[in-house]
Amino acid sequence: MENQQPVIQIFDEIAPTYDRTNRILSGGIDLYWRRKMASLLPQTDKIKLLDCATGTGDQLLSLLRHSPRIHQAIGIDLAEEMLKIGRGKLEAYSHRASLKKASATEIPYLDDTFDCATMSFGIRNVDNVPQCLSEIRRVLSAGGKALILEFSLPQNKGVQKSYLLYLNKVLPLIGKLMSAHPEAYTYLARTIQAFPHGEAFCQLMREAGFHAVKAHPLTLGIATIYEGVK
Repeated sequence: MENQQPVIQIFDEIAPTYDRTNRILSGGIDLYWRRKMASLLPQTDKIKLLDCATGTGDQLLSLLRHSPRIHQAIGIDLAEEMLKIGRGKLEAYSHRASLKKASATEIPYLDDTFDCATMSFGIRNVDNVPQCLSEIRRVLSAGGKALILEFSLPQNKGVQKSYLLYLNKVLPLIGKLMSAHPEAYTYLARTIQAFPHGEAFCQLMREAGFHAVKAHPLTLGIATIYEGVK
């Protein structure tokens, strides 16, 4: 995980302003995206859930608030400063949720442990995407579901052009003004454009062994929830 260290350091440095900056840069629409994840959870009771790259726990908190069917939830991340903030936010749910420092490419749980695994805006940052997807599948029980929320690029050329202008010019400028790490949001813009999206990412999930793979574009395609079943 040596080549992950610079990325981990970025997230540790921006942890204190991370949530506030996200709300401003997305206009709060990321809250809707996270709620949408809850509607795609498995239709079973007493769900045991793993949230990978949990960060400050935003996705986990949203899932717990909107799905009483989650019986036990664990969030993992490598950025300890992000986890510290997350533990405070999740204190009211400590009876059914916990956070642990761990990698999404080396998940420290046995095969067939979880009913659902989620990951929001984190898979772009792992050093080995196929390995991450394989690890997520490994820890899911048979019929378990993976839900991965990630930025994507709109298919409409006009919308895409406006979005790329925002990503490359506006977002880094606002990020520099608000964040402790001046390059963090330049990194964000760069990785969004380079990362596979749509059918390309669906194919990565299939290659990792998932079936019934679906893409759910959100807000004109600037984000997508990818769904796959073990």
